[in-house]
Parts: sequence; C-alpha cells; structure tokens
Amino acid sequence: MTETVDCIVVGAGVMGLAVARQLALDGRETLLLESQGAFGTETSSRHSEVIHAGIYYPAESLKAQLCVRGRELLYAYCVDHGVEYRRCGKLIVATQPGQFTELERIARAAHSNKVDDLRLIDREEALRLEPNLECAAALISPSTGIIDSHAYMLSLLGEAESNGAQLAVLSPVAALRPAVDGIELCVSGESRPLLKGRWVVNCAGLHAPEVARRIEGFPAEQVPRAWYAKGNYFTLAGRAPFSRLVYPVPEPGGLGVHLTLDLGGQARFGPDVEWIDSLDYSVDPRRSDKFYAAIRAYWPQLRDNQLAPGYAGIRPKLSGPDEPAADFRIEGPTTHGVRGIVNLFGIESPGLTSSLAIAERVGAIVADA
Repeated sequence: MTETVDCIVVGAGVMGLAVARQLALDGRETLLLESQGAFGTETSSRHSEVIHAGIYYPAESLKAQLCVRGRELLYAYCVDHGVEYRRCGKLIVATQPGQFTELERIARAAHSNKVDDLRLIDREEALRLEPNLECAAALISPSTGIIDSHAYMLSLLGEAESNGAQLAVLSPVAALRPAVDGIELCVSGESRPLLKGRWVVNCAGLHAPEVARRIEGFPAEQVPRAWYAKGNYFTLAGRAPFSRLVYPVPEPGGLGVHLTLDLGGQARFGPDVEWIDSLDYSVDPRRSDKFYAAIRAYWPQLRDNQLAPGYAGIRPKLSGPDEPAADFRIEGPTTHGVRGIVNLFGIESPGLTSSLAIAERVGAIVADA
C-alpha cells in the first residue's frame, strides 16, 4: 500500500527544515525524509554560523536577492521565536594599499545588492573599533551577525511539526518514479514504492545531484556536476582578540581565512578551500601552517601553537577550481519539464542566511503550479 501526501521534502538540513516549515504553514501535508539518524548533521552543522549581509554576490543573482531578503526574515524569525543571535557586525580588511581597489569593488557590489549600511573606514577608525587589528583600511558591515544554528534548526522543525509535518530519519531515498498523480519513492532499500508525493522537493544538499539522478526519466542535462570544496576550521586557544568578525578580501573559491565568533565568545578561523573528490571531514593539523600566515596578515600578535584543529565542512558547489562562482539553482517543472519535482542545487553560503527566502520561493513554485 502506497501512502500519498501533498509534499515530500528530501533532506533535513537547514534548507529542508525551512522548506518543510513553509509548506506546512501553507497547509500542505508534508513529510520530511532524512538519510542520517538526525537532522542537520552535514553541511548545516559544519559552517561559520554567520548571518550574511549580502555583500559579495553578483547583482540580480539569486544569491544576492535571497540573501538580502533572507537576512531580514532570519533576524525577525530569531526575535519572534527566541533563537539566540547577535548582530555583531564584521570588518572586511585590506592589509595593504594594493587591496583598496578590491574594497571599492566590494562596496559597489554591496550597493547594487541594496546593502546600504556598508561603510569604508580608514586604518585609524578600524583600530579604534578593534585595537588588535592590523589593516590599511576596511569596510564595516553592521548587518552581519551570528546565530545558534542548531537552535534555529530545532525551532524550524518544531514549527513544521506543530503544523502537521513529520520527520522520518534513517530514510534514504533509493529511487523516484513519476506517476500519473505524483512521484513515487522507494525508501530505505525497499524495491516497492512505499510513498507518493504530489510534490517532491530535493533539498539533499551535497547529495542533491545524486538524488536527481535517481528520478526515473529525469533529463540528465538538468543535473549539474557536484564539486566538493572542503573548508577546514581551526579554533583559538585563549580569549578572542576581536568583538566583531574579521574577513580578509575574498580569495578564489571562498572568502579567505576569516575570524568568526560563536555566541559563547569562542574564536575560530576558517574556512580555507580544499578541493576534494569524496566526503571527508577530518582536519589535517599540518594545514595550520597556512592559517598562521594568513591570520597574521591582519592579527600579527597570533602566537605559535595557539591554533588547534576544529572541524571541517564541505560546500556543495556547482563550479570547480578556477571557474566563476555559480549561483543557486532552484528549479521546478517550468525549468526541467518534470511535473511535481523541485530541485535545489548548489545551496552553499549564503544558504543559511537565505533559508527562509528560499523556502518562500519553493512555496511559490508549488502554489503557482
């Protein structure tokens, strides 16, 4: 007997949780499937926990639009639902005069994205704000913040469930088969379909392309290649030297080795960019050599042996080394032609910040159909 529901969401990371909440709030019977034993165990629990302002992304891109919209939704959500956060701000620093033009480019990009509170400050003002900082100039972003991402995910799940959604863990999706009135799913090694969704939303993160390839008859050209960019983090022994986040100017593949803070005041540095072929979350202590050099460019007082391996996360990228950064892909039937399917591909940073706005977009695709 196949059980039929309105919507099945595949993947219970922050994106799947936000989408399930949105669909449940819209009055749709929603089932959330997660292959692991708990929600949010991969990319969603292995990042910087930063609420981004929307500064870096190309104008009119989905990343720019959804980050700015999502940032405001997320701050409001935290206030309304009691999720701990701090609007601490961040400094994007030029450590030498040759980087001034990059700061100016970033400021122009932010303005194009309707980030109107970014401000260029000179060395003296930067040092008044952060006396331990070394820089030639900086941009200050008051809209950047940090969040307790686990509490946020737990809140999303609670609200989804209170509106009728259900979470099923240890439920990997083995096959998806379009049917006359929905999508049939084979779950947990079963050869027969046990579930049918009138809509299936693929929020599988790192595994989203793999899930899409399991959809019977789905056009192969609509499934992107998955690139894995591993980001290693090192934690700081001792008191945090800054009260704001500190970012260098961006580097290819990421935003450089930056300093972030958690809500307890612990400082951590990262991520770097390490291109890998398979999922591996170990942190090689030898990578700290490059961390020390990068960090001392803006914090020269960092002492030897102050960094310890922390954790690693993996970004689900759609572009590889030396390629321009790819945008989010949020694709329904009008894009790929398969009724009842919405695929979310390449939801890397600023995915956490954009999560509620992306969920709105998915809800609109389902409603419009």
